[in-house]
Amino acid sequence: MMILVSISADLKRVLPDLALGCVSAHVKVEGHSESLWHDIDRHLGHLKATHQPDQINSIPTIAAMRRAYKNLGKDPSRYRGSAEALLRRVLSGKGLYQINTVVDINNLVSLESFLPMGSYDTANLEPIELRIGNVGEIYKGIGKDEINIENLPVFADARGAFGSPTSDSERAMIRLQTEQLLMVVFSFAGADGLPPWISRASELLRKYAGADRVEEAIVT
Repeated sequence: MMILVSISADLKRVLPDLALGCVSAHVKVEGHSESLWHDIDRHLGHLKATHQPDQINSIPTIAAMRRAYKNLGKDPSRYRGSAEALLRRVLSGKGLYQINTVVDINNLVSLESFLPMGSYDTANLEPIELRIGNVGEIYKGIGKDEINIENLPVFADARGAFGSPTSDSERAMIRLQTEQLLMVVFSFAGADGLPPWISRASELLRKYAGADRVEEAIVT
């Protein structure tokens, strides 16, 4: 059963077009899938052939996210959304990290949609809310030092914040032991474009992470 997900009224007042596409599933996470990476490498080649770094900020979904961060008082060039950061990494020739099948699926759909995404192990999460990061609020990012999440859109439960469209914390990160997950597509330009990407995420989770008990929802 999908964990309860909501968006705070304060955040919706600032970003009325914010919407979330959610996929909940029971999965079997593996360290690597050769077939999945064939799909990823093919898409990376397409991106490098069709996009230039100086065009990134004009991609509509990325531009919408950057405007949203500015409206929240956050510098979008310093705190980039994950889709923008991934695309910049690919176009600079650095390639993608290979993490595990779920995170790799997350990154592929983000690069296909140009929308930030997050994947969370829900085993130790309570009902979650996307809210505005509090003054002075921080957490330790995955593979990073402490991240200043003040004024970012952040996922939080009763134990505190654990994720954002920029960078997630270690608390709900996807591990090989993860069995139940929530995958979220963040849209800052309304819900209309979300259904195909929710379907795409579900398709890849079934194909490469053995997903069953799959549920989909849009939160506005």
